[in-house]
Amino acid sequence: METVEPADLAAFSLDELEVELATLASHIYAGTCRWLELVAEMDRRGGWAEEGRGSCADWLAWRCALTPRSAREHVRVARTLPEVPMIHAAFAHGELSYAKVRALTRVATAENEEGLLEPARVFTAAQLERAVRAYRRVTTEESRDLQEAAYLGVFWEPDGSLAIHGRLAPEDGALFLRALEALRDRQWGHTRGSAEPQPARQASRSEALVALCDAALAHPGEGRPAGERYQVVVHVDGNVLSEDGEGACELEDGSAVSPETARRLACDASLVRNGRKTRAIPPAMRRALRSRDRGCRFPGCENRRFLDAHHVHHWARGGPTRMGNLLLLCRRHHRLVHEGGYRVDRRGRFYDPSGQRLPAVPQLPRVSPSDLLDRNRPLRIDHDTCDPGTGDPMNLTYAVEALLSVTAVST
Repeated sequence: METVEPADLAAFSLDELEVELATLASHIYAGTCRWLELVAEMDRRGGWAEEGRGSCADWLAWRCALTPRSAREHVRVARTLPEVPMIHAAFAHGELSYAKVRALTRVATAENEEGLLEPARVFTAAQLERAVRAYRRVTTEESRDLQEAAYLGVFWEPDGSLAIHGRLAPEDGALFLRALEALRDRQWGHTRGSAEPQPARQASRSEALVALCDAALAHPGEGRPAGERYQVVVHVDGNVLSEDGEGACELEDGSAVSPETARRLACDASLVRNGRKTRAIPPAMRRALRSRDRGCRFPGCENRRFLDAHHVHHWARGGPTRMGNLLLLCRRHHRLVHEGGYRVDRRGRFYDPSGQRLPAVPQLPRVSPSDLLDRNRPLRIDHDTCDPGTGDPMNLTYAVEALLSVTAVST
């Protein structure tokens, strides 16, 4: 299929426009499948962590110019595709749209995917999405068993970290995830997205859990500065702060922390010396800092909640507590700057552990419009490749029963 210049589009008949649109749509779906395969491989290798990101979705939003919500959903679908080979194959050949695959991967398994493909080809994307949302149901007995099986266990590990393990009933689990989402979305400054229990998301969820605890300790209606939000006492030898030296650093309950962790916490906390308490960042300066930075200054980070004020030149070593020596960082990136080997200068430029400067906005490569068509040419895609659905009115009850029958047959 030959590509045409935009100026030539006016010469297209309506039939030619429809054929071109439908054909290119299938090419886009096949290309999206390939792109998601690459996303899954990046996620599997953990390459996103080398860029200072907390998850593959975080990296994807920054590197490929997506919204955080869209990036999280793309990563979820990418992780699921290997588990449903038939849906994967139809997607790779441009027969299913991304919207349909996104809906199917919420309920599909290797056992039931063949049965789900039939309604997927008949329903429109909107109808399939609606049917999948109404699909799941659970009995009263199952619900009671799940509630009785709920528990929460916490214990201190030998390395000083706190281990948390638990199980919640579905409705309580949904409430818990929504609470984590709410905190994460307020930090990132976007609307609520999906929450899928995936291991590589653990870092960002753990931060949301800490933020949830932080918010619970704060007085209602008050946004207390970080120095007052922390009610955790750390005992530190003086030379650890003033000389970048080694020394004892431990929590009040006796768990040890590293000297660099103590320096990070001291960036934005109340300090007690010889019984006298001082505040590192005055409230008026914190308000001015928030007004100037608006959120975390780390390249690509959208976090706007629960931020720490970082001293570029640490105050304990003579660095001034002035606007020119301060910038806001979220908890994750504050840790990277202290314990992770990253660096920031007074002009707000960030450098990775190798010394390479991090771009604020990565440049997307320029590509030819024909590149996607050339890559997909062996697929023999035309205007009839994708199954858009019949568009007939849908009986939701019948649709859900059909989906349930597919599951019953597969089990």
